[in-house]
Amino acid sequence: MEALAKVNWMFLVPELIILTAAVLLLVIDLLLKPNASRYYFGLFALISLLWSGIYLGWLFDKLDRILGDTYLIDSFSVTVKILLLIGVGFVICISLAINRKDFEEVEGEYYALLLFATLGGMVVASSADLITLFVGIELLSLSSYVLVGLRRREPSGVEAAWKYVVMGSVASAFILYGMSFLYGFTGSTNLFAIKNQILQAPQSGYILYVYLALFFIMFGFGFKVASAPFHTWAPDIYQGAYTSITSFIATVSKIAVLTLVFRFFIGEWHAFVQPLLLTLASVSMIVGNTVALVQTNVKRLMAYSGIAQVGYLLVPLAVFGNMFIESVVYYLVAYLFMTMGAFAILFLVTEEMNSDELSAFAGLSQRSPLLALLMSIFLISLAGFPITAGFLGKFYILMDALHTSTKYSWVVAIMIITTIVSYFYYFRLIRQMYLRTSDQQKAFRVPWSIGLVVLISFIGTVGLAVMPHWALDLFSQIRLLV
Repeated sequence: MEALAKVNWMFLVPELIILTAAVLLLVIDLLLKPNASRYYFGLFALISLLWSGIYLGWLFDKLDRILGDTYLIDSFSVTVKILLLIGVGFVICISLAINRKDFEEVEGEYYALLLFATLGGMVVASSADLITLFVGIELLSLSSYVLVGLRRREPSGVEAAWKYVVMGSVASAFILYGMSFLYGFTGSTNLFAIKNQILQAPQSGYILYVYLALFFIMFGFGFKVASAPFHTWAPDIYQGAYTSITSFIATVSKIAVLTLVFRFFIGEWHAFVQPLLLTLASVSMIVGNTVALVQTNVKRLMAYSGIAQVGYLLVPLAVFGNMFIESVVYYLVAYLFMTMGAFAILFLVTEEMNSDELSAFAGLSQRSPLLALLMSIFLISLAGFPITAGFLGKFYILMDALHTSTKYSWVVAIMIITTIVSYFYYFRLIRQMYLRTSDQQKAFRVPWSIGLVVLISFIGTVGLAVMPHWALDLFSQIRLLV
């Protein structure tokens, strides 16, 4: 109680806003009549995200440890939380355009669960203790399981939810088992205390137990973040869930879990898992880009694209730990904008055509030239084509890896080769838009919320490409309590 009394609760206001909004939505949903409209729930959720983001801006230059050193306030965690809020805001905007007939019976809990998942991601971003880390990741995971299962009238949705629950539970079990080893070895759940003890492991004779614990934890994290070879669940979940939830899993959930990996292994002891991290990064880049070549379903294609992107994001952690943090954040921001922009247009096209196949994009340039152009920009950025935000993000990671040591040249080579491979499947989708024709000639009606997501994503993607040095200077101010 004394520790709680000393806490500066202003540091927790962003999380408390999201928690309060989620609970209010649940209560109001219970009080409303079943046939009452819940459209404004999404707008209320957007306002709560904006309010929380304003408080996060105030916290950017603060450095503190609260709740008995279990919760960190630093500019890294604040930056990640802002990214999560932006991502969830995009998801909500996409959700506002979902067909009301298919959606209205689950709309109330849908937005509440999105906010609970957001809260879990925010807890993960600031956690410095095994208990808070696990609570945060499970709050995010459990909310995501239910969100995927809300499409229960579709057999693919039920199958996706079942696979997600089973695979996610196995991953959680591995993480918890590895954490129990760390606690048994160090006698503490605090990451700072654990790291200090781990560095002494080679002299203590318990080094094999440490490797075993870290292997279990990385095994679980690999499932959570959908890195190869733990990726098999991702394509089915992407295909079976609402497209809005697919975009959530592809961006928000992935950024949160990658932050967890980054927070967990940052510092000197990342060397204990460096070979495993390099392996996961390499296999993810190779498998993701190779298998995407044969996909005809656009959501499954984006799933394998996401697996490959995880590989690129794991490279900096594996190679240089906590160095060059600005290049990592730059690519995370670029990934958020270009992926969300692509998913917003994907949602619009697949809903209109009632198909997830690549052929649904045939003739898009004739029906809606602007949408086709914007989709092409997002895709070539995801591919890492020169003079795009995606290219610059990969380039900075690549150059930082070479700057660290020439022994990582093989990783750089894999990055370059797999990036070139990715051109084939991304440009296959662009070819559908420009070189194929469709019987449908009616122009798309773009809802305001989808237009907003596409516009902001376009500005973010192009802005990062046009002013990369400004972005890197901003991200270089990020500080991280290790």
